[in-house]
Amino acid sequence: MIVNLLIKMKKLLYISGILTFFVLMSFMYVDFFSSMTKVDYIDGSKTLKFTTKMNTSHISDAIKINPNTAGFEAEVKKYVNNNFDVFVNGAPKTITFTVSQISGETVWVYFETGGVSDISTLKIKNTILLSAFPKQINLVNIAYKGSQKTMNFQRGKEVNEVSF
Repeated sequence: MIVNLLIKMKKLLYISGILTFFVLMSFMYVDFFSSMTKVDYIDGSKTLKFTTKMNTSHISDAIKINPNTAGFEAEVKKYVNNNFDVFVNGAPKTITFTVSQISGETVWVYFETGGVSDISTLKIKNTILLSAFPKQINLVNIAYKGSQKTMNFQRGKEVNEVSF
């Protein structure tokens, strides 16, 4: 009887040890890779204005340039132009880079596209940081004439389209 009790206690300790291990593993540090883009339609100028927020070290790693160097903004501009495409009502739109700014751990990138009188469909291809970070998620929030839409992008889902 005592032997059976000892065997049961040993199994219980073994199982509780495994459970403790998994609980402790769940608290390990995991880097989160994401970007957030806000799209606003400006009716007066018929313009879509984009504001993208990215982690400074992530974009720096992707473009392989230190954010404190003079060429950082030019490389960010080139990177965004190569990794973000906009189609309004099926027609491709040219993106004009406005400016970028670094604020601590965040890089803000501002760009726009003009000549947008009315939107029935908005299609975006967003591959920002997807090739550098396999678990990257890019969110795009769109505000158009009182309507709000959200898109998400990740590897395997680089293109998304919404209708208004």
